[in-house]
Amino acid sequence: MKQFKAESKRLLDLMINSIYTHKEIFLRELISNASDAIDKLYYKTLQDGDTGLNRDDFAISLTLEKDNRRLIIEDNGCGMTKDELEKNLGTIAKSGSLDFKKENEQKDGVEIIGQFGVGFYAAFMVAKHVTVESRAYGSDEAWKWESSGAEGYTVEPCEKDGHGTRITLDIKDNTDDENYDEFLDQYRIKSLVKKYSDYIRYPIRMPMQKSRQKPKPENAPEDYKPEYEDYTEEETLNSMVPLWRKNKNEITEEEYNNFYKSKFGDYENPLRVIHSNAEGVATYNALLFIPAHASFDYYTKEYEKGLQLYSNGVLIMDKCADLLPDHFSFVRGLVDSQDLSLNISREMLQHDRQLHLIASRLEKKIKSELESMLNNDREKYEQFFKAFGLQLKYGVYSDYGMHKDLLQDLLLFYSSKEKKMVTFKEYVSRMKEDQKYIYYAAGESIAKIDMLPQTETLKDRDYEILYLTDEVDEFALRVMMNYDGKEFRSVSAEDLGLETEEEKEAAKKQVEENKDMLNFMKDALNGQVQQVILSTKLKSHPVCLSAGGPLSLEMEKILNSMPGAEKDQPVKAQRVLEINANHPIFEKLRGLYQNDQDKLKKYADLLYNQALLIEGVSIADPVTFSNAVCDLMVGE
Repeated sequence: MKQFKAESKRLLDLMINSIYTHKEIFLRELISNASDAIDKLYYKTLQDGDTGLNRDDFAISLTLEKDNRRLIIEDNGCGMTKDELEKNLGTIAKSGSLDFKKENEQKDGVEIIGQFGVGFYAAFMVAKHVTVESRAYGSDEAWKWESSGAEGYTVEPCEKDGHGTRITLDIKDNTDDENYDEFLDQYRIKSLVKKYSDYIRYPIRMPMQKSRQKPKPENAPEDYKPEYEDYTEEETLNSMVPLWRKNKNEITEEEYNNFYKSKFGDYENPLRVIHSNAEGVATYNALLFIPAHASFDYYTKEYEKGLQLYSNGVLIMDKCADLLPDHFSFVRGLVDSQDLSLNISREMLQHDRQLHLIASRLEKKIKSELESMLNNDREKYEQFFKAFGLQLKYGVYSDYGMHKDLLQDLLLFYSSKEKKMVTFKEYVSRMKEDQKYIYYAAGESIAKIDMLPQTETLKDRDYEILYLTDEVDEFALRVMMNYDGKEFRSVSAEDLGLETEEEKEAAKKQVEENKDMLNFMKDALNGQVQQVILSTKLKSHPVCLSAGGPLSLEMEKILNSMPGAEKDQPVKAQRVLEINANHPIFEKLRGLYQNDQDKLKKYADLLYNQALLIEGVSIADPVTFSNAVCDLMVGE
């Protein structure tokens, strides 16, 4: 018995037990090796001219011998000589495919999968003994390599018809922890081929045991019961030609839709298909889909983003998160590239420039497709935005607004004027000549926002207001600060930029005249408000609340409702009580300040609680408030 070159039992144990995380991938590795062997011979036939071989002659065969606990993988590729068996299988991490790839890297169409020479050893994860019989193309000799693991291997002559390689795996016996029988089940093998090797370019065939009903005899009695018989039929298990490698103009919409629904388990057609082929610095094929609806777990912690990643048609990762930014995490699809740097186990990617380059290009492609949908199919885009608009808003808010320029033109908000969803660009295009700000109002729903007292003056002057109903909306706008040089301004802000200089002076004079009363009311409210002021935005309503600092009342509500918020020390905005000087209540307050300041304190409390209710904020003592209202009703 020969010992493995350059290797010890410890290293082989590492190969078998540590490099790969899932035992099932042994089949992917062996099939990929078989595909590489066929490729090598195919390229040789192209170089040498007419050899009597053509592409249709090549195939990979799988055979199950359940009683013998054997799985056989066979190809009719280039095969190996004795020296090549010694070199490639006797030396761990020696890759014949990599050598071939290097020698032929300048030639078109060379798409060899293997790189490291360790994939073969994945067989030992499921096999207690491995036999490799191989005959090199053009040779009369065949050789057999055998090993039971780290102890070593033997190489001896054998008989084999035709060129190629046959690998026989003696599957391990079951243990308390592991069920190896699954790799002797024809349907399990079929599903693994479908999962990992569906797009290997050569047919992968396997005899399948099936059952069928026997023909009914002509003279069968009336009580005849159907009889069944078992038979064997060879099936091609893989699709071979990936949809994404076909010409776009050869693929129908129905084919895209069926592929998406079958591949990603959706019941509805996608809203958009992005089929992209790129060559050059980063060569890849991408087939992406924008779903029509969010999955049930999309907005949960359990949701995993990512695209399927293939290398030359072989599945490497089911969800490669690095290919999708968080703000486009709703996109489903796949990327196939031969230029990616795989780690030694072919299960993960090295974080290299190629990966980031592909991710960057996909991000731009997705944004471009969404813009096209927005501009050319508004109804479909609004359907998309209803499902995933929240994610785009989070994208604007996250990472300190790093992605705001990318995403801002994709956002939609309800317009008070248009009575429909609009973009910032559409809003700005309709702004009045003298309009300084993009106005917005935040609240629980469009109906509730529409009734806010703060919106009345703006509406009367025919200014458009954007209604913000999602929790993240106001945070996102605060991060953006402006759009196209126009600052965002809440309807609750103290200054809405509507007053002329004369109006400002008149208001200032009025405030000065009533300063003492306003300070008295502030003190009466005992620290609940930062100040009491005369409002410039109220028209018919007597009172409202605004925020004196960066934190709005709506933001206060959202932050205090979040999981983990401290209930005993809630976040609190700097509240400002605004009184309408043109409302009859104002003269009532002035009179009370002169004649009954105790009663004015009650009025101040009533008005403050009223303002809280308008904003949808709970009042501290509803019983006292209710009693005070009743006292007024009976003419206190």
